[in-house]
Amino acid sequence: MGFRLKLVPDQTNIDFFRWQFVTFGLSSFLMLASVVVLFVNGLNFGIDFRGGTTIRTESSQSVDVAAYRAALTGLDLGDVAITEVFDPGFRADQNVAQVRISAQDGTEAVTPQTIATVEEALRQIDPNMTFPSVESVGPKVSAELVKTAIYSVLASLAAISVYIWLRFEWQFAVGAIVSLFHDVLITMGIFALFQIRFDLTTIAALLTIVGYSINDTVVVFDRLRENLVKYKTRALREVMNLSVNETMSRTVMTSGTTLLALIALLVLGGDVIRGFVFAITFGILIGTYSSIYVAKNFVLWLGVRRDWGPSDPKDPKAPRKNVSPFEGAEEV
Repeated sequence: MGFRLKLVPDQTNIDFFRWQFVTFGLSSFLMLASVVVLFVNGLNFGIDFRGGTTIRTESSQSVDVAAYRAALTGLDLGDVAITEVFDPGFRADQNVAQVRISAQDGTEAVTPQTIATVEEALRQIDPNMTFPSVESVGPKVSAELVKTAIYSVLASLAAISVYIWLRFEWQFAVGAIVSLFHDVLITMGIFALFQIRFDLTTIAALLTIVGYSINDTVVVFDRLRENLVKYKTRALREVMNLSVNETMSRTVMTSGTTLLALIALLVLGGDVIRGFVFAITFGILIGTYSSIYVAKNFVLWLGVRRDWGPSDPKDPKAPRKNVSPFEGAEEV
């Protein structure tokens, strides 16, 4: 007999709506607090959104990101990102890295004197180091990137809401879009509160969060839709509780295994991807919470029409109030 790991019992009967007003109040408070923090602290924009300079380095020695960062410590450069560049076309002794330095507040770009100071500090690691290119991102380009990032997030939310509306009903679409907005806003509030660097990789993380959260929400919505046809006489709250309990094992296993990999990356991945991984890790936690306590609450409060029979039970030919996509399903 094989061993089978069970994180959740086969049969659970948890009342997820017992504290619905407490959870709704908590979510509302966190969203409001996130808006306040975003206005008061603002986001700690990275080079992509603030403008800055990228210095490409080339050395015969292997790239040691920690050594590069130590060489630049004390130069008061502000936000610095160091990444090693890999390319199959590089020679065996060709080691390339990129040093990205953000523009200081009130300045258009990194000054030539600062660039010369950085190059001199890096030559302490390898006197033969060369700098094939120096590229700057101005404030106009950065402003365009900010607008594009905002539009990409809003477009994804709009597309998902339309998809949910077409696949289910408009009540489900409202619950889904509110829960996604809840996830994105609170995640951005955390970044503003702790002043974690916010750049294009963070936008990618936010879009990943949106996709992961809606996937979890759709799984429960699918089960809820099936149970609404199966248990036509049960109260909506009972059917929703049943649907969440039936998908609980899948939710815990999926989120748990994903978090194992993300926590490993968060601890061992280094500074370059820490903001990206932290955003996804926090997003999965808040997304799982919102799928149960935000999306489902809105559907419960808005209600779902279940009168799929004829308007007059005595007259089968009477106009139907609503047409179920599951017409003919067996009623229990």
